[in-house]
Amino acid sequence: MRRVLHLSDIHFGRTRLDLVDPLVDKIAELRPDLVVISGDLTQRARVAQFEEAKAFIDRIDPPVLTVPGNHDVPLDNLWVRLVRPFSRYRRIIDRNLAPSWSDEEINVIGVNTVNPYVWQSGKIGEKAVRRVCSAFDQTRHKRVRIVALHHPLDHAPGVEKKLMRGAAEAAGRLAECGADIVLCGHLHSWRADPHTAREGGASTILLQAGTGLSTRVRGEENDFNLLSIQPGEITVDRWAAGERPVFEHKSGHVFHKGAGGWSRAGE
Repeated sequence: MRRVLHLSDIHFGRTRLDLVDPLVDKIAELRPDLVVISGDLTQRARVAQFEEAKAFIDRIDPPVLTVPGNHDVPLDNLWVRLVRPFSRYRRIIDRNLAPSWSDEEINVIGVNTVNPYVWQSGKIGEKAVRRVCSAFDQTRHKRVRIVALHHPLDHAPGVEKKLMRGAAEAAGRLAECGADIVLCGHLHSWRADPHTAREGGASTILLQAGTGLSTRVRGEENDFNLLSIQPGEITVDRWAAGERPVFEHKSGHVFHKGAGGWSRAGE
């Protein structure tokens, strides 16, 4: 069994400072095999904010895989945003905007969905999808296949933000090439649902984390996900902190894999 801790939208520059130490301590206590941060490490992509984010990451013992979010390109420096949008992220966090991580049981592929020329909505194109599918095809042994990106591939009813460009097509293609889980953030709201992009197609688990540390909670608590992964079964535990700076277990959700893909246990 492998355990992956999924964190998103930590927004250094607009963080709840009283939650930083409790989050680091809880990660150490849970002892995941991998920590995935699905974008928006900073609030305004400033050097000092990236340095704070890097200091936080350096306190985490397990390997950490990060992908950028739309807040990780400068909003208030147009020249940098247009000419070198990821220069600060690359220099301080990771030169690789789409990293990967694998072992004998899981294969995690990061995707950069940030469109520097459009502030909020992202994009995912054919080249990115082909790269993920190629990586999955090269897996020698059957592993649980995970995609990590910032922008969701689907929005729950009532979400007003525009879905990123290419999302629907990418969701179908990724399911067809064997993606089991898609980790994302962006909306500062929690979601865990099986998703079928095409009629008769395979279903994947779309797992959305809220914000781990930001004060911009949008009516929900600060949270993160812990995935316990074994062949044919994935348990998603949501941990959250309210007014008290303590991350507590809030809910657990079990998913099983059948002939048509993933479904929630009991459904």
